Amino acid sequence: MADETSREVTPPDPAPRDATPLGPDSLTWRWFGDWRGVLLAPWAGSMQNMHPELGAGVAEHSRFFEERWERLFRSLYPIGGVVYDGPRAAQTAREVRGYHDMIKGVDERGRPYHALNPDTFYWAHATFFVLTMHVADYFGGGLTEDQRRRLFDEHVRWYALYGVSMRPVPANWEAFQAYWDHMCADVLEDNKPARDVLDLRRVAKPPNLRLLPDPLWALARVPIARLTVWMTVGMYPPAVRERLGHRWTARDERRLRALGRLVDRAWRLVPPSRRFHPRARAGWARERGSAPAHAPAVETPARNLPPVERRGLPQHYVPRR
Repeated sequence: MADETSREVTPPDPAPRDATPLGPDSLTWRWFGDWRGVLLAPWAGSMQNMHPELGAGVAEHSRFFEERWERLFRSLYPIGGVVYDGPRAAQTAREVRGYHDMIKGVDERGRPYHALNPDTFYWAHATFFVLTMHVADYFGGGLTEDQRRRLFDEHVRWYALYGVSMRPVPANWEAFQAYWDHMCADVLEDNKPARDVLDLRRVAKPPNLRLLPDPLWALARVPIARLTVWMTVGMYPPAVRERLGHRWTARDERRLRALGRLVDRAWRLVPPSRRFHPRARAGWARERGSAPAHAPAVETPARNLPPVERRGLPQHYVPRR
């Protein structure tokens, strides 16, 4: 008898023949591993959690809100590896898929959920695709329509590496836009997991500010939280802003675009070697020949690991050392 606590999940499909890993010639390599993507973490987290099944899985199985920074920064390694691991990307993708095997149950309204339901799993991936476009659009000088189409085609190759059913994947860029509008208007929900992502009032210091005295962080946290939520609201689709009860004006949009241009100019002063996440930097180094082709994957440092008592759970990425 099927497990009554979860919806039947389509078995993983064999990877299509065109599911080849992305490389340095892709736009996804240019933008996805850029550290500026961290500015969109609340956007991605809240958009993902508004999906009924995904939000239910986070509510029941995740400790994200108790270790917000650690979870964010350790997740960047395997997720980034599916893009930047080259010949190992398919193996990394299978590992990421495996972390979702046991995330299933019934939500508070009696609806079954499973993280590997293809519609649910693809929604999370779709937010990463749109995040990639947002980094380029808001903080990187913008994209042409041809570049958006190219990024769409790349995200399909990227997703195919997971070996999950391709059924929910739109056929082309135009179909994706219709899919995105439908999800935002008709599927996403205002729920507690999404609201919790936006509650930054007591967020801990990020790792790069660990030397900042606690009293100074207590003062800085308030304006930083307000700015972060304001940027997140600005990047929401109008239907999502309306559902969450946020207001956005033409003046807000002009200010957000001006802030994005300022970030773009300032980012040019950052040394190129420091603009990317370590897993992405390792991919670039391998492709340039400055690192061995078969060097071990760069893994998260110990400071990002989950609590000791949870490291044996199958949903957690804990690299062998």
